[in-house]
Amino acid sequence: MKLATNVQHFQGTIRVPGDKSISHRSIIFGSLAEGMTTVHDILRGEDVLSTMQAFRDMGVRIEDDGHVVTIYGVGFHGLKAPTKQLNMGNSGTSIRLISGVLAGQDFSAELYGDDSLSKRPMDRISIPLRQMGVEISGQTKRDLPPLKIHGSRSLKPIHYQLPVASAQVKSALIFAALQADGESLIIEKEKTRNHTEDMIEQFGGHLEISGKEIRVHGCQKLTGQEVVVPGDISSAAFWLVAGLILPDSKIILENVGINESRTGILDVIKAMGGKISLSQVDPVAKSATITVESSALQGTSISGDIIPRLIDELPIIALLATQAQGQTVIADAEELKVKETDRIQVVADALNSMGADIEPTADGMIIRGKTALHGSRINTLGDHRIGMMAAVAALLVKKGEVELERAEAINTSYPGFFDDLKGLMNG
Repeated sequence: MKLATNVQHFQGTIRVPGDKSISHRSIIFGSLAEGMTTVHDILRGEDVLSTMQAFRDMGVRIEDDGHVVTIYGVGFHGLKAPTKQLNMGNSGTSIRLISGVLAGQDFSAELYGDDSLSKRPMDRISIPLRQMGVEISGQTKRDLPPLKIHGSRSLKPIHYQLPVASAQVKSALIFAALQADGESLIIEKEKTRNHTEDMIEQFGGHLEISGKEIRVHGCQKLTGQEVVVPGDISSAAFWLVAGLILPDSKIILENVGINESRTGILDVIKAMGGKISLSQVDPVAKSATITVESSALQGTSISGDIIPRLIDELPIIALLATQAQGQTVIADAEELKVKETDRIQVVADALNSMGADIEPTADGMIIRGKTALHGSRINTLGDHRIGMMAAVAALLVKKGEVELERAEAINTSYPGFFDDLKGLMNG
């Protein structure tokens, strides 16, 4: 598809879709809880729908009237063996977190996904789950999907230090530990998004957190709840960047999640001199209205413990850096290589083809700004964040056209992206 280019006016107020991470977990927790859970403002992207269908395939009744999702929880021991393979689509969150759930079940299941997911390593969950007594196998030594899993009702607790900073791996082990016989200790490499921990407390469970250490007691019961999903800051990030780099722009984003484990991009914007403000802050819901305006930006360094707080936003942050004066260095972000694509290389290739000056490195990239962008042909390679990054980058292009291949990948997390794009262009 051809993308809009040379946009001179970009203003308006929007509400981005519900947070993808919380949407996934609301389905999982609602299914594993006892009693009814209602979920408001859930993201109905393809990834979350994969999670929803998987639990339906395991016997959970889930209703969606278009406004509210109602889940009739069956408890940890109420899931049923699926009669077919569980399709995870493109969702790494689905396959990893559901593997943790299946660890404590006494039936077999096979989880598979699309071509992209089939290239993503699952050994980071299979290794610790095997230590807990789970039979799990994938393809090659890295345990690529499809995964065959046979859990155990006599799951052993685990003391495990994560070799990577990954909220998905951590969450998979927490879901397994909730079903184990005894106390598990999970130690993070760096603190990552903590939605799973927050929602355990919300659903009546308990865990103990001290720094990077998480203690989880097994054999817990959860109780159904009402969940209101805030807007996804990862989706908001594209509009935050557009508002900063396009002339004559002011974007107001309502009800955006500002969980402290997810707000690294806000810190980066401030460090680069971006005009950004928060209002209507709700400390309980961890949400706020965020406003950005056109800004003169400076390069910065992004590394260390901030990386897990913005790992999914790094593709659009790379675009932001191309429009900043000076050099921006992103480091300690090896995790980008095992996302939907190798996002270090794919981001560099896409933006360089448009005239950017980005040098990929082993654990990040070096971005030299400020650069003018021109037309190009970009292939998402099935990665939704590459598609949305390209669409925002195209808005800056004054010479040439931008053609986006496999634009449908954006439906993974933001089905209404192009509607919101058009609305802001006409704002």
